Amino acid sequence: MDIIITYVDGLDSEWQADYAKCIGEKALTKRYRDWGTLPYLLRGVEKCMPFIEKVFLVVARESQIPKWVDRNTVRIIFHKDFIPTEYLPTFNSTAIEMFMHRIKDLSEEFIYFNDDFFPLLPCQPTDFFRNGKTAASMEHHLCTFGNLFRLQTKQSDRLARRAAGFKKSIFYIRPQHTCAPMLKSVCQSLYESHHADILASVTPLREPCNYNQYLYTDYAYFTGKTFHQRISNRHLSMALATPKNITKAIVNPDRKIICINDVEMSEEKFERLYNAMHKAFQTRFPHKSRFEI
Repeated sequence: MDIIITYVDGLDSEWQADYAKCIGEKALTKRYRDWGTLPYLLRGVEKCMPFIEKVFLVVARESQIPKWVDRNTVRIIFHKDFIPTEYLPTFNSTAIEMFMHRIKDLSEEFIYFNDDFFPLLPCQPTDFFRNGKTAASMEHHLCTFGNLFRLQTKQSDRLARRAAGFKKSIFYIRPQHTCAPMLKSVCQSLYESHHADILASVTPLREPCNYNQYLYTDYAYFTGKTFHQRISNRHLSMALATPKNITKAIVNPDRKIICINDVEMSEEKFERLYNAMHKAFQTRFPHKSRFEI
C-alpha cells in the first residue's frame, strides 16, 4: 500500500514565475499557501501508518522540493513524470488527480493525501482496504448552490454513473472529505474507457468543466469495488479555528486523521494559528521521521 501526497509551495519564486507566465497574473495566496506542516504529515505516516510501503511526493518542479526531504525514502514525482506534456504546466489539483494512477511503480492499493491531511492516531490497513475493495462512505446531494467544488463533484458523479452503466439521477454522491483510498486498476479502467471525456476536462486552473478525484472513487462505488465504512476523520476549518481548539485537536485527538482546511484570513490571525499549529504538532510528533534529512 502506497501514499501519494500532492504539495505546493506558493512562496517559491520559480514556481510563481511559471504561474505568471502561464496564467498572466500572480497566484492567489490562500490556495497555494504553505503552512510548513508537511514534516508532521510524514511523521504521522511513519508513526501511525507503518504498513505504508512507498511515499510519493508530487511536485511541479525541482524548486518545489523541501530541502529537508530525504530523497532516499521519499519518491519525488514531478508533474511531467505522469501528466501528458500538452497539459503542462498545471496549477489545478483536479487536473493532477486525473493522472495520478499513471505514476510509475505505484501499487494497486494507494491512498491519496492532500497536504492538509494528517494521521494522528494508529491506523490499520483495514481502515482503508479490505478484500480488494476501498472504504467508502457516501452522502447524497441535490443542489450545488453554484459552488465550483460541488459542480465538479456533480459532474464527476455523472460521468462515473455513465461509465458504470447507471442511469442519470437527480442526486449526486459525495464521498467523505478525508484521504482517499484508491485502486489503480479501477482508475486505469475508467481512464482507458473514457479518456476523451477526461482529457477534454483538463485545464490549467480550476474550471466548472473539471472532474475531480471523486470521479474515480465514485466509479469504484458504482462498480462494486467499495465497502461501506467511514474513515476516522475530523475536519477543522481555519475559519472557525482558534489556537485553543487547534491545539486540542492535534495534541489530544479523538479521530485517526485530521483535515485542516485553509481559508482567507488576516496576517495577524495567520501568524497566531501558524504558531499554535506548529507548537501542537511538535508536541504530538517531536522526533524526525525517516523521511527527513
